[in-house]
Amino acid sequence: MLVSLMVLACTACYHQPRHAIGMQPTAEVPQDDTLSFFTTHHYAINFNFSVKADSLVLLMQQPEELVSAMPTDSFAVYKGEHLVVADIRILGRDPVDSVWVQVANEMQRFGWARESSLLPAVVPDDPISEFISTFSDTHLLIFLIFISIITVAYIMRKLMRMDAPIVHFRDIGSFYPTLLALIVAASATFYASIQTFAPEVWRHFYYNPTLNPFDVPPILSVFLISVWAMLIVGIAALDDVRRLLPIGDAYTYLCGLAAVCAVNYIVFSITTLYYIGYLFLCAYIYYALHRYFVRSRLRYTCGQCGTPLRHKGRCPNCGTLNG
Repeated sequence: MLVSLMVLACTACYHQPRHAIGMQPTAEVPQDDTLSFFTTHHYAINFNFSVKADSLVLLMQQPEELVSAMPTDSFAVYKGEHLVVADIRILGRDPVDSVWVQVANEMQRFGWARESSLLPAVVPDDPISEFISTFSDTHLLIFLIFISIITVAYIMRKLMRMDAPIVHFRDIGSFYPTLLALIVAASATFYASIQTFAPEVWRHFYYNPTLNPFDVPPILSVFLISVWAMLIVGIAALDDVRRLLPIGDAYTYLCGLAAVCAVNYIVFSITTLYYIGYLFLCAYIYYALHRYFVRSRLRYTCGQCGTPLRHKGRCPNCGTLNG
């Protein structure tokens, strides 16, 4: 999870050069209406796509010829090819889809496709959009959920048998792991809430992504701030775990923390779609905070060496008896 967030952070300043096509919009979509089309469809002329389907068939002739049942020809573009929007037309007499989009590939071949056929086969040519598209794939999500459940069950069973430290159960004296798990749960809940109550906002973000929380609407700003908070708190948690535990225990603890975060993401992102995730989140916040402050917080410090202690008594580091 942390590696994925770091990859996103590294791509924040990534800029893919636009492909030159030398085309102007036709009279079907006047220049004055470009902003209106962009507002509702979230892309416009000169927008870049990348083909994610195995192939996409493009019409070589004008779309009016196909609608009028005239003979036409076509060609295919394949997965990984880059496309740029060259023209957009609105054909009200097309019974299938009134929006037609002309795209050009890197070989300067131009072709038309209905929007309803084009968009499912392409992804915005941006690494953040490609990341979102990949992890929004239904088959991949089912596979990840299945693998996550098996992995988490195995790790938790192993850690419980080893009597190893684990977040929420036998936690260390750092609040950062608990805070990271809470941020992941809250972010997953907020992510699902955006898709449920503001789908067009998320759709616009998908076509025009950014990691700058100050350049988006407030609802997305909160979500992006939580993503950055995840990265920062994750680094702090990693540093505290490395400092407080031996390397072997630190490794098993981080595996357990990653497993808890994975479960939080899956549970809260799915249950929020059915509106019960909000109740689960409130209960989880209470449980996590109660477990940490009652059972895991280090309340004392050794008077001899300064080692944090959970209870009064003999210091495990220097052996001094603290009363």
